Amino acid sequence: MSARVLIVDDDVAIRRLLHNTLDRAGYQVVEAMNAQAALAAAPGCDAVLLDLGLPDRDGLSLIPLLRRVGEMVVLVVSAREATAEKVAALDLGADDYVTKPFDTDELLARLRVALRHRGGGATPAGVIRRGELMIDLDRRTVTRGGADVHLTRKEHDVLALLARHIGRVLTHEKILAAAWTGEEDARVEYLRIVIRNLRQKLEAPAAIGSVIANELGVGYRLRADEAS
Repeated sequence: MSARVLIVDDDVAIRRLLHNTLDRAGYQVVEAMNAQAALAAAPGCDAVLLDLGLPDRDGLSLIPLLRRVGEMVVLVVSAREATAEKVAALDLGADDYVTKPFDTDELLARLRVALRHRGGGATPAGVIRRGELMIDLDRRTVTRGGADVHLTRKEHDVLALLARHIGRVLTHEKILAAAWTGEEDARVEYLRIVIRNLRQKLEAPAAIGSVIANELGVGYRLRADEAS
């Protein structure tokens, strides 16, 4: 059975665009124009495309309420571009954040990735393959094109965290809290150094960002393209 997706937006034109896009992609579609209607329609839905500028309450406050309804994907689709808004949405439990105006193909791709890994969180331990890259979370090993890649403990901790949430943006704060547990002097600069080292080891020189994407000012994601 196809996934059931709830569109929450007070703009009729946006709802129509999203409805037609999702319908052509084979999804079941439900619509709501405000927060009250969204909470009423949310039970039984697999995903929510959520605008933040709703007439009856701010969409950010709706994210944790939707999370209580069930294990559904929450994908924010908003015109708000401020980094603080994106970080707030992700920290409140959103799976991803797409800024308006958006490319419908990209939005569908983000939705597919989030649905594959829904459930609030992490991919179970195991082997993740992405092109020539293989990450074995159980054995804590990484190979690229069949050759072993040596990672420091911190590099592996960060990569494993991103791999367990593949395709999903993790904020700087979440990565630091998980990979620098108990370290009082955990800074974003240290994370940037680890990411730079990982890119040097995992990505071709001409393809920086092909494996680990930078969400400017927000955090990082392990790209899900070609991953399994």
